[in-house]
Amino acid sequence: MKGKVVGKNVTKTDALALATGKPMYADDIKLDGMLQAKILYSPHAHARIKNIDTRKAEAMPGVHAVLCHKNVPRVPHTTAGQGWPEPSPYDAVMFDNKVRYVGDRVAAVAAETEEIAEGALKLIKVEYEQLPAIFDLEHAMDDGAPVIHDEPDSKYVIPVFFDPKRNHCAHIDLEAGNFDEGIKESDFVVDHKFKNHYGQHCALEPHTCISYFEPNGRLVLRTGTQVPFHVRRIVAQCLEVPERMIRVIKPRIGGGFGSKQEMLIEDVCAMLSMRTGRPVRLVLSREDVFVSSRTRHQMVIWLKAGARKDGRLTGINMRVISNAGAYGSHAMTVMSNCCAKALPMYKCDHIKFVGDTVYTNLPQAGAYRGYGVFEATYPMGVAMDELAEKVGMDPVEFWKINTVREGDTHPIFEKLGEVGKGVAMKIESCALPGCIEQAAEAFGWKEKRASYPKQDGKIRRGIGMVCTVQGATVAMIDMGAVFAKMNDDGSFNLLMGATDLGTGADTIMAQILAEALEIPVEDVLVYPADTDLTPFDKGAYASGTTPVTGMAVVKVAEMLKEQIIGVASEILGEPKEDLFLKDKGVESKKTTRRVEYGQIAKRSMYAKNQFQIAAIASNASKAPPQSYTAQFVEVEVDTETGEVRIPKYVVAADCGTVINPKLAAGQVEGAVLNGVSYALTEEFIFDKNGRVLNPSFGHYKIFTTQDVPKIETIFVQSYEPSGPFGAKSIGEVCINGPLPALSNAIYNAIGVRFYESPFTPDRILKALREK
Repeated sequence: MKGKVVGKNVTKTDALALATGKPMYADDIKLDGMLQAKILYSPHAHARIKNIDTRKAEAMPGVHAVLCHKNVPRVPHTTAGQGWPEPSPYDAVMFDNKVRYVGDRVAAVAAETEEIAEGALKLIKVEYEQLPAIFDLEHAMDDGAPVIHDEPDSKYVIPVFFDPKRNHCAHIDLEAGNFDEGIKESDFVVDHKFKNHYGQHCALEPHTCISYFEPNGRLVLRTGTQVPFHVRRIVAQCLEVPERMIRVIKPRIGGGFGSKQEMLIEDVCAMLSMRTGRPVRLVLSREDVFVSSRTRHQMVIWLKAGARKDGRLTGINMRVISNAGAYGSHAMTVMSNCCAKALPMYKCDHIKFVGDTVYTNLPQAGAYRGYGVFEATYPMGVAMDELAEKVGMDPVEFWKINTVREGDTHPIFEKLGEVGKGVAMKIESCALPGCIEQAAEAFGWKEKRASYPKQDGKIRRGIGMVCTVQGATVAMIDMGAVFAKMNDDGSFNLLMGATDLGTGADTIMAQILAEALEIPVEDVLVYPADTDLTPFDKGAYASGTTPVTGMAVVKVAEMLKEQIIGVASEILGEPKEDLFLKDKGVESKKTTRRVEYGQIAKRSMYAKNQFQIAAIASNASKAPPQSYTAQFVEVEVDTETGEVRIPKYVVAADCGTVINPKLAAGQVEGAVLNGVSYALTEEFIFDKNGRVLNPSFGHYKIFTTQDVPKIETIFVQSYEPSGPFGAKSIGEVCINGPLPALSNAIYNAIGVRFYESPFTPDRILKALREK
């Protein structure tokens, strides 16, 4: 649909302030007496702390507090910002007497200046007993492997598999149909082992928290987080104080991509304020972010799939080992999504999935855009291309006959959700067939396939494609609420716990309310998340803000509409059923008489039957609406240097009703660029002792504006009944495509398939030599 506001390129609510450099971020305030905090990290991948001596650091002039495992409470918790009870193991404490990767926390200091704090860290004397380490996820569960979590108090708080004595922190095993019978029907089979690599989110704003006390003694955390309400709950748990004593304020966030779906530094900052009674500022350095924040899960995936001669899939068997790193934040749910949110796109009656997440002594993984679907789409996307080739079918046609359509259901929906058992559902909106057709036409797929014979020159050209899906929300768990009130000039305040992390969510919510109430978007004043002032929201993750919180806005608008029409009825002396909203006023269908919102607001506040026109509404996810894309890429591979260039990339996306086309296109292009950068250049380099050797933008190569390929975005609209004005999500689904699409295109160019990422020049040259 296209309305007066929905479907229009409305300027972002914070655009002017950002463009003029106004102080909006967590670190943009300075408080009197604010101390600077720094963290001491482990130089060892696995060691027990035999002794730690902080006396010289504490005696240093300007130092006000030093924290370590000796002087803080031991409270097992998870750092994952997930709904309660969290589906991640309680395997972390604020500071422990054991370190589990190079970069693990050892101690923290609060001092008058950053320089003093850095100097104090050097005075902390730590005696380590080094322990054997395990870095290979495929051998983490071997007999005799070093046990990373041998502490007795690690546990899940939900009834799921957990065997830390074997470094085994999550397990899922399911089957829909009968894979063994299905694969027997195959005329063609592919069977490969795939590996995806560690990756960093690379948000421009590092993790930042400022803690201080209100006059009434309550602790305030101003922090760049995607999950303010989860942060409040977990920090209160760690500090052993009531949640009512903590207030979390989320200012503007400088990017997150999942890295800030975590309680990462807030507990340390808060504890330092409690020990000193002073405001404390803790900002991670870029090296700290690379090593000691969160990463994408490294996975090994074995995939076996078959198809008949007519191109129909007969069976899919996916076996996953996922590397949680040293702690299990998001360990089960990311692995679960490899099946729950990735495989229901494929029309296949026989699917088997076995997944295990293991601990290793490498940096801790967490949430990252794509969240499991990304990792699973790589092997599935390559296997689909390879099966199409074996069958002798154009990949476009192969994808069309093997992917779902509107009205379909899928057995995986009910068998597995992101957390435990899933929800039976029918696909209410799906424009994937249209996405495939329109993207192929815009790309010139048929023409390019016909014009790329075998090539012998230095530059080899190739094309590839893939389809992607991303189910939004965590069904039966995620909930968001909003509060709105009318001001006496007819404008509205919209207070919501949802977090805009640069995606434009505040603007989208303003557009939804403006459309529903027939007002200009400028008349909606959005207030970002503040756990004291805004109602609860699960936070910015699982592509859930528009589907979940957006529907809460629709509900609150309906409640406001009822109140507005009630007051207008009194003013006009006409029945409510004869009145309707129009252009910031209420009109009569019969008499055409009209009353403006400003008059209605003043009447409600100052005249007869006084009351505040206001409402609060909640919306909970009942099923995960599915967003889809079809992605086509052209590559030029330099066979002398191994470099891959991208002349053209086309994406057709189905995100339901497009509420703001320009913002949606920005999400598409940003996600594609994120995925292309990961596929071609990004890579953690570790030494033999588990230390990251390239924790900087100088040595961890990400794409910049100079590297951006030509990206064409097409929106193929559907209408999702469960979403606001038919809208679905767009933030994650596009990142899932570049890795398999590029692998397929490179194969088309040079005849070598890549089952391990990234596709760096040295790997391409090596493959060419081996060929």
